[in-house]
Amino acid sequence: MDALDVFHPDRMANRILGMGDVVSLVERAQEQYDEQEARKIQKRLVRNEYNYEDFLSQIAQIKKMGNMKDLIGMIPGLNKLTKDVEIGDDAFVPIESIIGSMTPYERRNPSCLNGSRKQRIAAGSGRTIQEVNRLVKQFEDTRKMMKAVSTKGGKIPMPRRRR
Repeated sequence: MDALDVFHPDRMANRILGMGDVVSLVERAQEQYDEQEARKIQKRLVRNEYNYEDFLSQIAQIKKMGNMKDLIGMIPGLNKLTKDVEIGDDAFVPIESIIGSMTPYERRNPSCLNGSRKQRIAAGSGRTIQEVNRLVKQFEDTRKMMKAVSTKGGKIPMPRRRR
């Protein structure tokens, strides 16, 4: 019953035509949005203190919004890209299992992750070291991008071209 939405003919037509439904996506986000949590995370980003616990809380908020494939389908242009791709409700399970295998100290201090800690995390989560390394890289990239957005007033910096 949670997946039922109010019928809006224009929004449904946009979804069918692959034009997305940004209005419904924004409405879902606003329903799940926790303003105090967002302020806390923004402060942590500016102070460069964003960590895996913050990352997990953001994943929890995204999961509350509903099925990932439905959410991605609401973004214009991405509907066609995900048409033949199966995105299950368990898309975040590997990330959650890796972070769940970290100690509280490691979750709060991402820079402490060295090779032996990553091996222990991989063994504890049932994942490979490559998956742990991929998550660490994605986390660092996300952290850099979010810090740039929060300090530059919402503008994402363009990468510099090498000559």
